Amino acid sequence: MKRPLLLAVLLLSLLAAGCTSASDDKPAGPGRTPAAARWQPRPGTPWQWQLSGRLDTSVDVPVYDIDGFDHPAATVAALHAHGRKVVCYLSTGAWEDWRPDAEKFPASVLGKGNGWDGERWLDIRRTDTLEPLMAARLDLCRDKGFDAVEPDNMDGWANVTGFPLTAADQLRYNRLIARLAHERGLAVGLKNDLDQIPELVGDFDFAVNEQCAQYGECARLTPFVRAGKAVFHVEYEVPTSRFCAASRRLGLSSMLKKYELGAWRRPC
Repeated sequence: MKRPLLLAVLLLSLLAAGCTSASDDKPAGPGRTPAAARWQPRPGTPWQWQLSGRLDTSVDVPVYDIDGFDHPAATVAALHAHGRKVVCYLSTGAWEDWRPDAEKFPASVLGKGNGWDGERWLDIRRTDTLEPLMAARLDLCRDKGFDAVEPDNMDGWANVTGFPLTAADQLRYNRLIARLAHERGLAVGLKNDLDQIPELVGDFDFAVNEQCAQYGECARLTPFVRAGKAVFHVEYEVPTSRFCAASRRLGLSSMLKKYELGAWRRPC
């Protein structure tokens, strides 16, 4: 009499197991990289961030963050040969009119300008359109040999974009970008978006922040440091004498840069 009941329980258990999805941190199926296999920068790791001008490869730091489109695989390999990890800078939340794939973005996903010439916010709700475009960009980073990606403009919901973006829209999109990066074996950093750090610290491998000292926000990045994840931080207008002591206390990887993000740097 108990056999039918036992079979029913077993069937329900199997069905429940089949409906459970693996998280990004668990050993993964085909095409996915376990978290332990990805690069994980630690708090306080020195870095260089250069997005303009001729690349200066002589800066004695273990991490370089450079433009993913502008540099070939040979540049990444040369940096690797000197023991450096290399981060691929990409814009994932805004359109840039000079990129080689710019014409692939339909006008319907282009919003207001984000304050930089030739750039417009993207409608991040349109993942049907944006996911394959961003996947192709992340393929570029992977194929060139980068270790990680810095996806920029990840806080559209907190800006005037021309679209009614919500916090939920941003969380969904940011997690999509993190998943796409992880599927390609790339570490991924959360760029700015301080308000959503509590929800996203588990999805990202490090953080990149601009001007938290100027706006009195650096303590909000401590969830990353507590999790053993680097916070790569720059200031543009505040002298090092006003933020370096606090940065060291908080465990941030801080330096002073100029807005054009050339080779010049003044680290803490």
